[in-house]
Amino acid sequence: MSRIGLLGGSFNPAHGGHRHISLEAMRRLRLDAVWWLVSPQNPLKEATGMAPLAARLGAALTAKRHPRIRPMALETVLGTRYTIDTLAAIERRFPQHRFIWLMGADNLYQFHRWRDWRGIARRVPIAVLARPGYIAGARLAPAMAWLRRHVRRVDRAKHWSEWELPAIVILPIPLDPTSATAIRARDPDWAGRGIGHNNPKG
Repeated sequence: MSRIGLLGGSFNPAHGGHRHISLEAMRRLRLDAVWWLVSPQNPLKEATGMAPLAARLGAALTAKRHPRIRPMALETVLGTRYTIDTLAAIERRFPQHRFIWLMGADNLYQFHRWRDWRGIARRVPIAVLARPGYIAGARLAPAMAWLRRHVRRVDRAKHWSEWELPAIVILPIPLDPTSATAIRARDPDWAGRGIGHNNPKG
């Protein structure tokens, strides 16, 4: 049974920061692979400024630079939009795998806005990978008022497949300053020219 980390996002565009998080997750959680779930359209983000899915997926395939990182437009295949529905469909489609949801600490701040976020926590373990500027405040995110009682020890992170749910672990990792927002500001036509951003610094 494979151990798979799921990293969802717009990947607008994918960059070295996504790869950095994925490699750290593989090492600290003993994962066989990380799937990048390139979202057709994040319900919490404006469509304005969002590159076409094909461009974002193409950039992700270029940026991954690792055989066990697998970018995919799985939500398009499954016909899902919200994470809670995507997880249910993934578990039905891939019963041979065990899954853990990966997120940057910045996403934890808005986790309480996700549809049925408590249901997500009851369905899969969650690993939060600390990013620049969000480390100290991650535990103060609104969702942590409920999740705090379900925090697991960092030194037990590799045993996540054995945890009773809900379960969340906050993993402090070496910082990577790459920002998709900064990439778009510096190179607004990245999607039109089909450029993937491989440099870990953007």
